[in-house]
Amino acid sequence: MKKNIFLMAGFALMLASCNDDYLDINREDQIQAVNFFQTSEDAQQATAAIYANLRTWELNSFATFTISIASDDAEKGSTPGDASFFNAYNNYTFSPTEGQINDYWKGQYRGINLCNQVISNLPGIAMDETLKARLIAEARFVRGYHYFNLVRTYGGVPIYNGLPADGNYNIPRNTSDEVYAFIIADLAAAREILPTSYSAVEVGRATKGAANAYLSKVYLYKKDWALALQYSNEVIGGGYDLLPNYNSVFRIANENSVESIFEAQANFVAGNCTVSNSQYSQTQGVAGQFGWGFNVPSNDLAASYETGDVRRDATILFRGETTPEGDLINATGANPMYNQKSYVPLAQIGPGCSEGSEQNVRLMRFAEVLLINAEAANESGNTTLAQQSLNKVRTRAGLANTTANDQATIRTAIWKERRSEMAMEGDRFWDVVRQGRGAEVFGPLGFTAGKNEIFPIPFDAVSLSNNVLTQNPGY
Repeated sequence: MKKNIFLMAGFALMLASCNDDYLDINREDQIQAVNFFQTSEDAQQATAAIYANLRTWELNSFATFTISIASDDAEKGSTPGDASFFNAYNNYTFSPTEGQINDYWKGQYRGINLCNQVISNLPGIAMDETLKARLIAEARFVRGYHYFNLVRTYGGVPIYNGLPADGNYNIPRNTSDEVYAFIIADLAAAREILPTSYSAVEVGRATKGAANAYLSKVYLYKKDWALALQYSNEVIGGGYDLLPNYNSVFRIANENSVESIFEAQANFVAGNCTVSNSQYSQTQGVAGQFGWGFNVPSNDLAASYETGDVRRDATILFRGETTPEGDLINATGANPMYNQKSYVPLAQIGPGCSEGSEQNVRLMRFAEVLLINAEAANESGNTTLAQQSLNKVRTRAGLANTTANDQATIRTAIWKERRSEMAMEGDRFWDVVRQGRGAEVFGPLGFTAGKNEIFPIPFDAVSLSNNVLTQNPGY
């Protein structure tokens, strides 16, 4: 069941104290913050806006595709002349002025501003203290999520811990280590308060399991294997499980399932296509049939699967195939393959709305936690647990247990398994970079070591800051 309160978040809060354009989120349907944050209802609507932002254009469409297309998993798609700016990401010729780099930055910081509105303003509202504490914990969880995306993409970025008392948003970048410490503090604080589950009408909110899952992933990036193992073990013991059928994980019927840890929620509302719509599916759907045809699987990805791996056909829509849901994919078209994880069956597209009006975006799945657990266990010297967690994922994929039996071969097997399990879900670029293999894997595409591990700070952000923000090396 979808989270009903998210439907209230068709509004957004105007951050009245935010004057820098690169942080601005002004919209005509916004409520002045000075006249808001008076009641418990205001607090709940403000928190709903945080979740609504997760399905916006900047966080689910073109800007996010740049990170995917920069990897070996995906290519631009569509026709050659359509959105040709994507080609710069496929060959690493993008610059700080490219619009998608700016959009991704703005989308994350808009989310951070919405979180900070809740974190800073809710303490002054007379309301149920238990609910207040939970809403603030939800905001801290999502703020940590946004900063995790920022630090992986741009390196060190400015940290805004609440609304600045002096109204000054033009501050220098923090270091990557400082950002990671801030993320960990937010997630750790959130996990102490967030519940393990919600009632049916509130499904989709951040949970203790989600906070633990992201803590395990952050520590994976920090190479703190002991803590990555600790938090992934907590998730594994938290009642999550793999769905038996891999294709079903990404279908509407199994949104917020036992495998789901955190999703960006969307729900079709007849006559109001904007209130909870996401263009995630529309922009990636089969061109001329289910969408625009961008961010398509690469030949390299298609060839990377083991024989018999059911995930290949559940990840890639091929021209001329009939889907398990009964839709015939056109045999002709600009692209031979499309992202099946973003596919919405024709019968489930909301009438009059885009292809993504009913499609949640999976942000964290239990399968990924198992692979985090396997990697952390392996790097900690626990071969048996590493194989056990890895094999759970392989079994669901229709594959035999791994033959890897020492730390080096298990490490390689886990890295390969992450690609197969999470293909087209947006993590491939970051995975390869954190593994220290950027030049090795992406070098043929144009990746330059010492530069392309992170993206440039947007030109607009640097310019509007009067150079208080410094640019990343090489850009």
